[in-house]
Amino acid sequence: MTTHTLPLYRSAVLAGDLLFVSGQLPVHDGSLIHPGRVGSEVTVDDAREAARLATHNCLRVARDFDGGAREVQSVVKLSGYVCVSTGFSDAPTVIDAASQVVNDEIGGADGHARLAIGVASLPRNACVEVEMVVRLAPSETPAAVGS
Repeated sequence: MTTHTLPLYRSAVLAGDLLFVSGQLPVHDGSLIHPGRVGSEVTVDDAREAARLATHNCLRVARDFDGGAREVQSVVKLSGYVCVSTGFSDAPTVIDAASQVVNDEIGGADGHARLAIGVASLPRNACVEVEMVVRLAPSETPAAVGS
């Protein structure tokens, strides 16, 4: 058995002004809320609450990136994964709650691209996982010496 001393991935990676935030679960104070499959063990309303929390967690990662030195200007893309029971086909309604958080907190003037998909399983038996790509404000570049 191999023991990893370094994480295999990061919570966010910057490429230019785009920050790719890894999938976040609906975790509050270290506890996962509403575990299970939507459509059998989890209601749509509870899954929507979980989607809101996972989205807040994504935005927190983005806002805290690099010590919070750069403002989140917009959400470019939001991807929402919903753990569903057989026959459940309303993942978009669950992820609408995530989009509403983005619109309320960041603004929805430009909108964002989105993926809302039902899946068979998620880490830790979560009912929802949300990831996003955000545009950060340009970094402040110090003026050249002598200019």
